[in-house]
Amino acid sequence: MMIIFDPTMAQQLREHIEKIIGLTDDEFSCIMDHFSTKKFRKHQFLIQEGEPVKYNYFVLSGLLKLVFTETSGKQHIVAFAMEDWWESDFLAFYTGATATMSLECLEDTEVLRISLNDYHALCKRVPKMERFFLEKATFGFISSQRRILSMLTSNARERYEQLLKQYPKLVQRVPKTQLAAFLGVSRETLSRFSHPM
Repeated sequence: MMIIFDPTMAQQLREHIEKIIGLTDDEFSCIMDHFSTKKFRKHQFLIQEGEPVKYNYFVLSGLLKLVFTETSGKQHIVAFAMEDWWESDFLAFYTGATATMSLECLEDTEVLRISLNDYHALCKRVPKMERFFLEKATFGFISSQRRILSMLTSNARERYEQLLKQYPKLVQRVPKTQLAAFLGVSRETLSRFSHPM
């Protein structure tokens, strides 16, 4: 069955991909054949811990948080994702394991999603997409390493300032309690950083 996509949505993905690789109209049409679209409401889950992870998600609009929950119930925010970002529980998605993290909407969200089978089929049909996905994964690894180093070597204020410098739009949209949890500080401490005396 052919899926009809909103032209604006399709153009958003095309512009995103073409930052890395060039595409013909036929190639992009083929790419879109491997995606489906889905809308979620605020507080809905795209992924829940303990369940299979069927998709990798490209955010068209909205805001997501990726969360790991300890057996004690303590939650750790691993990542946020907004427009033009990709997110999933990648370990579970690529290995077929069940999710160890949950992916929840902080705003009403619309995504394009691709299954693992479609991912492999797409890379066979449009081989240059392997380079695109490799570069996106590489950028993700770099970002993760930066965050690990920041958590190991920077104090709370420095982590906040680094996040503000790198992702100013994200900081404006994420609720302060969520931002504090991501940075590993209290809500009160974050308020002091946000509104210096």
